[in-house]
Amino acid sequence: MAKEFVKDVTSMDEDFAQWYTDVVTKADLVDYSSVRGSMIIRPYGYALWDNIKNELDRRIKETGHENVYMPLFIPESLLQKEKDHVEGFAPEVAWVTHGGSEELAERLVVRPTSEVLFCEHYKNIIHSYRDLPKLYNQWANVVRWEKTTRPFLRTLEFLWQEGHTAHATDEDAQEETIKMLNVYASICEEILAIPVVKGQKTEKEKFAGAKATYTIESLMHDGKALQSATSHHFGTGFAEAFGIQYLDKEGKQQYVHQTSWGFTTRIIGALIMVHGDDRGLVIPPKAAPTQVMIVPIAQHKEGVLDFAYELKNSLSNVVRVGIDASDKKPGWKFNEYEMKGIPVRLEVGPKDIENKQVVLVRRDTLEKVIVPMDQLETKLVELLDEIQANLYNKALKHREDRTSVALTLPELKEELETKPGFIKAMWCGELACEEKIKEETTATSRCIPFEQEQIADKCVCCGNDAKQMVYWAKAY
Repeated sequence: MAKEFVKDVTSMDEDFAQWYTDVVTKADLVDYSSVRGSMIIRPYGYALWDNIKNELDRRIKETGHENVYMPLFIPESLLQKEKDHVEGFAPEVAWVTHGGSEELAERLVVRPTSEVLFCEHYKNIIHSYRDLPKLYNQWANVVRWEKTTRPFLRTLEFLWQEGHTAHATDEDAQEETIKMLNVYASICEEILAIPVVKGQKTEKEKFAGAKATYTIESLMHDGKALQSATSHHFGTGFAEAFGIQYLDKEGKQQYVHQTSWGFTTRIIGALIMVHGDDRGLVIPPKAAPTQVMIVPIAQHKEGVLDFAYELKNSLSNVVRVGIDASDKKPGWKFNEYEMKGIPVRLEVGPKDIENKQVVLVRRDTLEKVIVPMDQLETKLVELLDEIQANLYNKALKHREDRTSVALTLPELKEELETKPGFIKAMWCGELACEEKIKEETTATSRCIPFEQEQIADKCVCCGNDAKQMVYWAKAY
């Protein structure tokens, strides 16, 4: 039965890209829309985003931030105010040229990001040191006209949060930037069971207009990296372009120091590619919309459905629990909920009721365990914790197994070809070497990790004195 159900899912080792596409559609996460590269997020996919969003929103508010909302449209003249920023986004922007049948006097951009909107607003509301810090966040959609698209990973429109803050000093802005990067890392590791590497982007890879960009990088099943979230320290660059100043305690005019940080629906793509298998999704319990699915066995027999619903009601205070009382065969239900990655399946039939027990099936290992009814609540909580920890440890082991060291460019090439993953290698800091590595291997610098290692004295590319250890990888 299992093979029958999953026969339309390509094996991940045979064609990982096709496996991914099969899973996101067959697990009812998304559907395609009539606009190329745009996705319909279906209820199950949105419920998953909701769980992630709600947990992140709680942590953002705990750190003192307030939610606001900025407009969807940006006048062209406003976008042009920060030169590096507009150059960075120009190839990806969607333009509005007409309102109804009238041509607009000034083109509008459908927001690809909202830095300039926040800057315009901050200029109007920040006047004194007493107005600082401004700790704002918005949940919104953005549009970037991508050439190649894939659901969640890269779409024309996606959902995200973007934090935008203003501070009195560079030190305050730097502290904010790292604080929010750590919030993102905690969401990935604690909720999504995705281990991450924290570090700084190189000058080449940093956000357009930023003084510094910090990132968390994760490794997918196929050995490619995914930038999972970023946090940017802007310094005073945007403030100078937009004239955002305040009077300090001495009565002197000073420019504010700004930050920006974002986390998107792209993380669902990471979750799929880190934890999924040939049977479909595997969702960590803390992120799962439904943690336990009750499947009644021989539900046509007297008392079975009533008992299953009583069980659902009693468990609903402990776990997020669902029940499938449809007339589909149990085997079909088993396979559907394995495809959807629900952490635990609970089977209960006439014999189980008679014996005062249920059967629990873990999605991560497919292991079955018989649990006495009087121990069920305690065992379920323990089991969900075990699954959460197991998924994190399994992903961490995979990352460690797929992390190599290269001392020369030929070694780096060979590692990427024979064992794709993170490659740790020393770098001189020169752009020419970074570009040469990308040109010859298609790998990019993922980050300069905060946790540095002196694995050699010389640059992996040119052989000159090395300045930093960098993680390199092919990436999504």
